[in-house]
Amino acid sequence: MIRSKKFIPNIFTLINMFLGFISIGLIINDEPLKAGVLILFAGVFDVFDGKIARILGIESKFGMELDSMADTVSFCVVPSVLIHSLYVENMTPLLGLLISFMPLMFGTIRLAKYNINHFTKVDKSYTEGLTTPISTICLFSYLFFSQKIYNNYGDPRIALMLTSILCMLMISSIPFPKFPIINFHSGKKNSFLLLLSILSLVFILLFRGYILLPITILYIGSSIINWLQRNNKRALQTNSKS
Repeated sequence: MIRSKKFIPNIFTLINMFLGFISIGLIINDEPLKAGVLILFAGVFDVFDGKIARILGIESKFGMELDSMADTVSFCVVPSVLIHSLYVENMTPLLGLLISFMPLMFGTIRLAKYNINHFTKVDKSYTEGLTTPISTICLFSYLFFSQKIYNNYGDPRIALMLTSILCMLMISSIPFPKFPIINFHSGKKNSFLLLLSILSLVFILLFRGYILLPITILYIGSSIINWLQRNNKRALQTNSKS
């Protein structure tokens, strides 16, 4: 029974990878909006593979490494292909390739850091640096928003500025809260956050063109503000003691 359980999280991980693989083909075939929808589903599978492994008590180093490989495809290669396909056509080929490479480079660095710190970090309610799924979804949310409002894929200058900011946040030390524990018996705060997250997922899938970008910006912005407030509070406490 335990052996059969071990395959369940890995199936979710492989579905995530497969959706990323399909997304690459869709972008190359000039269908980035469809690719974005698949990436949203890949993000859902990425959230639940680790959660299911913890619920079943079958976390493993193999599962963690496989998850990183899947994330590399779906949330590192895909955004790089998206940037190269849509936003660097007016640049010199070399410059365009270098800029397009940024999400892949910074994303893999982010995943490597996570794997090193995963088993040593005490507080696992947050993750250090913006996760690759959120970064990729934020980039696609700009695509959805621009298509809905302006009927185009967005201004390349804004897209590239957004990409640069997301890349820096991925390798930063800023703590970003994780998806709540999948359990309504883990306290009122977790239950509220879990319910809010589920409702957000439903609304995102239904109205992604309008609300996905504001939601991702709110999540990223609030995390940065909380981090700044905590640092400021610690600085004031240190000064008062001295």
